[in-house]
Amino acid sequence: MRHLTYLAVLAGCLAGALWLEPALRVGVLRQWRRLLVTLAPVVAVFVVWDLLAIAAGHWTFDPAQITGVVFPGGLPLDELLFFVVVPLCAILGFEAVRKVLGDR
Repeated sequence: MRHLTYLAVLAGCLAGALWLEPALRVGVLRQWRRLLVTLAPVVAVFVVWDLLAIAAGHWTFDPAQITGVVFPGGLPLDELLFFVVVPLCAILGFEAVRKVLGDR
């Protein structure tokens, strides 16, 4: 089960943020095209950054704590999901704060 550690952390992040969508009706997931346009450059920049760091030997991943699915260049699936999940959670949090505070 240790190989699911990274995914468990990401699931915890999602659990802490996804409830904001239905509870506060922030509309982030409903506007999926806008979300994709927002996430795409973030994911692209960090994937390139990680690939460069991996190639230079500055960045590694504990094989015991990841799923083992690794893309060319050494980027694990878990890390790619991190680049989607964390910004998504941040956007959900930001939009929830905007919804609660209104136009103050």
